[in-house]
Amino acid sequence: MDIAHLLNRQLTVWRTVTTDDGYGGQQTSHVQTGAVPAKVDQPSASERVLAQQGGVPHSHTVYLQPSADVRRGDELRGGGQVLRVLSVVTPSAPLYRRAECELREQENT
Repeated sequence: MDIAHLLNRQLTVWRTVTTDDGYGGQQTSHVQTGAVPAKVDQPSASERVLAQQGGVPHSHTVYLQPSADVRRGDELRGGGQVLRVLSVVTPSAPLYRRAECELREQENT
């Protein structure tokens, strides 16, 4: 079974990288590592309650192809949204990957 027909959005993957600054310190920045087809859903009420009980700000669930290179700590960007990946799960039958995410809202400046 293939889920590609359900993945209706294209999101860019941004990963935090740390490099030496040449003075004994380090600099951290986000680097775009690619793009992935995805389906973005809001979690069910029971999923939100479970996340709140665990102290996790789970606001969106992103479904991806099983081969998608998306990791905890990455940001998924697209459609004016920035989603911080909290965890990534692949079921025992690897038909898809599921990323639990938090929507990062931008402030007006």
